[in-house]
Amino acid sequence: MGTTAEKIARNIASQAKSKIVDLFSHRAARQILHEAKLDGDEIKELISKSYDPYHAVYIYAQRLTSVAAEQLSTTREARLYAKVVGDAENTYMPSYPPLSPLTTSYFTMWAFFDVLFGQSHETIGTCLLSIADVVGFPVWLKEVLGSMQCSRMGLYTHSGIDGRFIRLRELGSQQTKLCLVPTGYCGTRGEIWFARLMPPINARLDYHVVFTTPYIIINVGERELKEYLDRERGRLGPRVLPRKMDATTFIMKHGPTANHWNEYIFCAYSGHQHDAVFLTGIPDIKESLPHP
Repeated sequence: MGTTAEKIARNIASQAKSKIVDLFSHRAARQILHEAKLDGDEIKELISKSYDPYHAVYIYAQRLTSVAAEQLSTTREARLYAKVVGDAENTYMPSYPPLSPLTTSYFTMWAFFDVLFGQSHETIGTCLLSIADVVGFPVWLKEVLGSMQCSRMGLYTHSGIDGRFIRLRELGSQQTKLCLVPTGYCGTRGEIWFARLMPPINARLDYHVVFTTPYIIINVGERELKEYLDRERGRLGPRVLPRKMDATTFIMKHGPTANHWNEYIFCAYSGHQHDAVFLTGIPDIKESLPHP
């Protein structure tokens, strides 16, 4: 039997043994690598366009995942995934305000690494990691994909500016994280951010990357959001969570329902500028939201 990801990996392996290299029963494994430019030239090109090298590596891995997701979404094992994401695209039309408050950077990370499907609670990211050895991904790329799979949205308090970085402290923690914000938004101390942070890719780097356009939650205090998270943890009760996640990680990554955070962003939208999107309200208090 095995997990959904293992079934897909076994399918690829059996195809390889029979000299059929049709990845996910549709396209060649090598085509995935070709479309993603796995030789690394795309990373060099991004750096030449003044992208931070660390940010460029994650963009590259995200684009690779996008190619894989396109293929996986057509398989029998991923039918539920395709429906959940397809319905969400039709409902929220992700792009950037004013067309939609769900930014492309937010939505793709949700679709690739947070949406659960299959009896073994897979994501596109876990499936891609399971087939990485069959396809022949280098070790460094598997590590980057692993970091992306482990990432999640979080609620952070702006704790000051440090050179070209912002210090963010997650609600409930005393530790601040040094963060690069590629959009250029600096904000002010005390702001609450809803964002996805990507960790340093090696020991020589000491900063995270805010990989989504920052969502800034206005007119809501840290205490109110902590109380909201307490309510969500209470609603989970004794539920056994996938991959032994703690309650906060599960809530912020997968939500009580698949579209929980999509719906919050959509209903809480209160404005935007070129480098940030502004939200207001508390997710489980409809009357606090501008578009309930």
